[in-house]
Amino acid sequence: MNTLSGVDRASLERYAQLIVSRGCNVQPGQFFQIGADSVSTDFAVLVAEAAYEAGAGFVNVDLSDDRFQRARVLGSAKDEFLDHVPAHIPVRFDEMIDSRSAVVRLIGPRDPSDLAGLPAAKMNQVRMAGHKAAKRFYSEGIGLSAVQWCVASAATIGWAESIMDDLKGEEARTCLWNELLQIVRADREDCFDRWRDHGAHLKERGRRLNELQLDSLHFSGPGTDLTVGLSELARFEGGGAMSQREVEFVPNLPTEEVFTTPDWRRTEGVVRVTRPFVVNGELVRDLTMTFSAGELVDFDASEGADTLKAYVDSDPGARRLGEVAIVGTDSPIFQNGRVFKEILLDENAACHIAVGNAYKSCLEGGESLSQERLDEIGCNSSSAHTDMMISDESVQVIGRSSNGKESEIIRDGAWVLGE
Repeated sequence: MNTLSGVDRASLERYAQLIVSRGCNVQPGQFFQIGADSVSTDFAVLVAEAAYEAGAGFVNVDLSDDRFQRARVLGSAKDEFLDHVPAHIPVRFDEMIDSRSAVVRLIGPRDPSDLAGLPAAKMNQVRMAGHKAAKRFYSEGIGLSAVQWCVASAATIGWAESIMDDLKGEEARTCLWNELLQIVRADREDCFDRWRDHGAHLKERGRRLNELQLDSLHFSGPGTDLTVGLSELARFEGGGAMSQREVEFVPNLPTEEVFTTPDWRRTEGVVRVTRPFVVNGELVRDLTMTFSAGELVDFDASEGADTLKAYVDSDPGARRLGEVAIVGTDSPIFQNGRVFKEILLDENAACHIAVGNAYKSCLEGGESLSQERLDEIGCNSSSAHTDMMISDESVQVIGRSSNGKESEIIRDGAWVLGE
C-alpha cells in the first residue's frame, strides 16, 4: 500500500528536497542518515532520492517501530537487561561525528499509544542507557553542530486519528499530510524562496534580541509569573545553524522559534503549560510548575503527573531549564489551531521552555568552553530534554537588560519587538 496516495506528489517531492537541501543541506559525497518509523518508508524513499540527487555519497536508512520497544520493556526477564546497548550503536554514532555526516529524523508514530501505559521507571532506564551510549553524539554532534541535523515529520494514520475526531484511516492521514505540507510551506511552488525569507526574518528577530543584551525574560499571564535568567554569554539563535563544516542547516522543519540557553540557577516563579505534551509515551495535560532557585520544586497536572515525576527525577539536571524560546502567534502552527501532540509541531506554536540538557551552541564561544566554565555560567547538563509550551493569546513577555531597561517582546501572544 502506498502511504502517500491522495497527497499532491509535487508538494511531497518539494518537502523531501527541502529536508535535504535546507534542513540537512546535504553536501556532495556526504554520508546521510535517515531515521523513520517503518510505516513512513514511502516518504523516506523520496528523501533518499532527493539526497542522491544532491550528491550524497551514501544514504543509510534506519527504520523503527515502537512496538519493539514495548515488547522489550514488558518482556525483559531482568531489569538489568534494559541497560544493555549493543556495541555497534555507539560506533555508528561516532562514525557520524567523525565523518561529519548529515542526519534527519522523520517523526510520526505508527500509533501514538504504542508506548502508553508502560512502567515509567523502565522507560527512563532504557532512555538513559541510550543517551549514555550516544552521549558524544548529543554533546558534539548535536550540541556543537559536528553534524548537520534536522527533525521533520511524516503523517501516519495512527497519528492523524489521534488528533482528529471526525476523520479516520487514509482520509485522516491525507488531511494531516496536507496540513503538514502547508505548515512547512511545501504546498507552494515558491517554497524555497519563502524559506529563504522566513529564515532571514527569524535571524533578524534573534539579532534584535541580542542587541538588547538581556539579563532575563519575564513571562506573565493567567497562572504564569515566571522569570528566566540568562548568562552574559547567552545569544539568541533562530532561522538556521552553522555546522563545523561551515554549512548552514535548519535543525527543525518547521521552525518558528528564536531560542537561547538560560542560566538554570536563575529560574523563579510559576508557569502554566498551555498545550499538552508527551513524555515517554504518556500525554501530560494541564501542567503547572513552580521553580525556586532554578529547581522545579513542585508541579501539578490533570494527566500524566506520575510519568512526568519519574522523568524529572531521572537525574538532577532534569528539574532545571536547558532552553527558553520565543514564538509569536504569527506561527502557522498556532494559526492552524490544532494541537498535534508532537513536540516538533507544538513547540513551534508557542513560547516554550525545556527542562533538561542545554545547547552549548547558544553560548558565545560555546564550542570551546570547558565543563568547569559551563558550570560557572549555569549551562545545564542532563540526559533529558523536553519542551513545554507556555504561551497563548493571554501571555506577555518582557525582556530586562542588566541596566534595568525593559523591552516588550510579546504582547497578548504576538511578537511586537521591532515589528
